[in-house]
Amino acid sequence: MSMELSKTQVIIVGAGPTGATLALLLVQRGIAVTLIEAARDFRRVFRGEGLMPSGLEALAQMGLLHLVEAIPHRPLTGWTFLVGDRPLFRVDEPLGAARPCTLVSQPPLLENLVALAKQHAHFTFLPGGVVKEVVQTGDRISGVVVREEGDGADRAIAADLVIGADGRSSTLRQRAGLPLQTEPTPIDVLWFKVAAHPRFVEDNVFSTVLEGDRVFSIFHGAAPGKLHIAWVLPADAGDRWKQTDWVAEFSGLRLGWLAEHFRTQGHTLEPPMKLSVIVGRCPQWWQPGLLLLGDAAHPMSPVRAQGINLALRDVIVAANHLVPLLQHPINTAKLDAALPHIQAERDPEIIRAQALQRAEAHQGILIRRNPWVLPLLHWSVPILGPLGRLSWLRRQYPLRNGITSVRLEV
Repeated sequence: MSMELSKTQVIIVGAGPTGATLALLLVQRGIAVTLIEAARDFRRVFRGEGLMPSGLEALAQMGLLHLVEAIPHRPLTGWTFLVGDRPLFRVDEPLGAARPCTLVSQPPLLENLVALAKQHAHFTFLPGGVVKEVVQTGDRISGVVVREEGDGADRAIAADLVIGADGRSSTLRQRAGLPLQTEPTPIDVLWFKVAAHPRFVEDNVFSTVLEGDRVFSIFHGAAPGKLHIAWVLPADAGDRWKQTDWVAEFSGLRLGWLAEHFRTQGHTLEPPMKLSVIVGRCPQWWQPGLLLLGDAAHPMSPVRAQGINLALRDVIVAANHLVPLLQHPINTAKLDAALPHIQAERDPEIIRAQALQRAEAHQGILIRRNPWVLPLLHWSVPILGPLGRLSWLRRQYPLRNGITSVRLEV
């Protein structure tokens, strides 16, 4: 194996929204990029769909909003909260923003981003490439060792900068020895899909339901024909959910239209997928020659779909700092000096967003742990509904619109 088999300016590991958008921004500006993705395609079982106004604005700044229009997508019309079958409150989109929260099908979005990047000769895409090690020269990371699917051979790729965008379980983060400080996560999520219901055709509302010790959300996904249900599962639930008759469980709910839907369409229910929640932040996103972005640096809670939106904003800030340095003869000292500034610019928003997510998740935890709360809510909906609406809105505005100012300048 030769350590100088190939050379590029930037290696990006992970072709999710973070890696694919950053790769495209860089190659459009004349910077050579090798994008490495462990999967052979983008058809992973689960990919987040929620683009908040902040994420849509980030795509607009990148000149990529037209891609959303070209793939399966559905704007949300509003958000509702119900206690059993009784509405607590509703808020309609777009809540004063320029664009409503929009669900997008992530696989075709990623395919289109990579296709645009492939129009540039200085872009290389390695699907099925597994990073085995980082290459170190002195005290600086100078590339990666990758094994490509098919030939099973390892080869080294050298780069001026390596960027880890490979998600919450980041291999690159682990290989580089950058610690992740995780938060206690009292929940996991079971993700279900079932045949769509006609009530979502005109009113694509995202509903959160509280019933007994159950907390779950219902919405129609970006692609046609599927109703999505996110069922909150206590982290200590073990494997009991695997023995649950979920058609019977949903058919017995107080929410009449959903129970009836399962009585007639329960045969279309797909087996649930468990999403183990990891929330945390790297105290240091970088070391000389390496930068982590998105979930690799700060895995987010699923509450209010922040992961993809904050990652897109990471990309803009990283591009602002890196492009001027990569468009000129490389000075690695200056390049490395820029990395802590990227983290310093992003940390305040990440820290605040995670705090807001904790505050919202805490509401559901209180309800599950205090059985007297739900009957009180059900009885006092006319009084507590407006108060709950105001409290929810205060948390949502910064989560939806962004907490700090992020503008693409390169």
